Amino acid sequence: MDYNDYGTGGLLAFWLLLVPIFFVFGIAFYILGSWFLMKIFDKAGVQGRWRAWVPVYNTMVFTKLGDLNPWLILIAWGAAAVLSWIPLIGWIIGLLPLIVSVLAAWRVGLKLQKEAVWVILYFFLSLVWLGILGFDKSRWNNAVPPAPWAGNGFLGDRTNWAGIPAQTAVGGYAAAPPYGAPGAYPPPAPGTQPPAGYAAPPAGYAPPPAGYTQPPAGGYAPPPAGYTQPPAAAPEPPAGYTPPPAASAPEPPAGYTPPPAAAAAPAAASAPEPPAAPEPSAAPSEPIAPEEPASPEPPSTPPAEPAPPVTPEPAPPVTPEPAPPVTPEPPVSPEPPATPEPQADGPAIDFGSPSEPKPEDPDATKA
Repeated sequence: MDYNDYGTGGLLAFWLLLVPIFFVFGIAFYILGSWFLMKIFDKAGVQGRWRAWVPVYNTMVFTKLGDLNPWLILIAWGAAAVLSWIPLIGWIIGLLPLIVSVLAAWRVGLKLQKEAVWVILYFFLSLVWLGILGFDKSRWNNAVPPAPWAGNGFLGDRTNWAGIPAQTAVGGYAAAPPYGAPGAYPPPAPGTQPPAGYAAPPAGYAPPPAGYTQPPAGGYAPPPAGYTQPPAAAPEPPAGYTPPPAASAPEPPAGYTPPPAAAAAPAAASAPEPPAAPEPSAAPSEPIAPEEPASPEPPSTPPAEPAPPVTPEPAPPVTPEPAPPVTPEPPVSPEPPATPEPQADGPAIDFGSPSEPKPEDPDATKA
C-alpha cells in the first residue's frame, strides 16, 4: 500500500469535516447580512423588505443605492468566474466584485452621515459595518456631493426601478434647457434682467406668495414723528384653560377676637392761621332773562285704573267653651282629744328648771 493513499484519504476526510461547518457559518452569515440590509433599505425608502432576502438581487439594489450601475456587479462576478484561471490578470479581475462593493459602501455610508474612513471597517468586517449602519440613529440623506464617476455612462447609475427611490441625478441636477427650447421657461420681458453683481438666492429661499405687491421704488419709509409702536397682543390661553381663583385673605380661626383699635393720639395744637384776605367783589353781571316755562309733556302711558274696593269678609262667631264643674272638697273631721298617760305610784321626780315652781301633789297633802 502506498503511503500517498493515506495522505489523500486524510485530506479528503478533513475537507469533508470542514464543509458542513463552512456551510452552517455561510447560512448564518447570509441571514444576518440580509437582516442588516433590510434595515438599511428601510432607511433609504426602498419598498418591499423582500428585496433584502433575495440572493444577488439584494447586492444589485445595494449597488444602485451607492450611485453605481446595478448591472456592474453582475459583470464583475462574471468576469471573475471566467477569467480567474489567467495568471496574475485573473487575480486582479477576481478583485473586481470586491472593489465595486467597497465603492457602493462608501457612497451609502456618506448618505448615512458616515465618514470615508468607515470603508476600512467594511473591507475587513462587512457584517459589522452593515449592523452598525442598520441599527444606529442615522437618517438617509441624498444631499451629498456627486460621485466622481457620475458623468461616466458605464459606471454611473442610469436605471429606474420601481419601488426603489431615485438617487440624486448623476453629475448633479441637469441644466435647464435654453430659452425658446420646447418645455423651457419663456424668455424674460425686456427690462427685467437682474442688475450687475446679482447673486443667486440663498439655499432654502421660497418665492413670495401669490398676490404679493412689490414695495414702492422709494423703499421703506420711516414712521412719522411721534409714532408709538403698538403694544404686543397678549398670547391667547390654550383651549380649555381655566384661570386660577383669586387669592383671598386667610380666614381667622374659630373663636378669634380682633384686638381693640388703638386710641388715636390727640392732634398737636397748630398755630392759628392768619385771617384770609377779603376777596374782591365781582363785577355785577347782566340780569339773566327768565326762561320760558316748559310746556308739560303728555304722559307717555295712560293713568292706571283704580283698583276695586276690597270687601272685608266677616269673621266666624267664636263659641265659648263650657267651664268644667268644680267638685267641693270633703269636710275635715276634728282630731280626738289626747288621752292622758297614767302616772306611777311613787312620787314623780321632776328635774325641770329651778326657777319654775313645782306643782303640789294633792294626794300628799291629804295624807
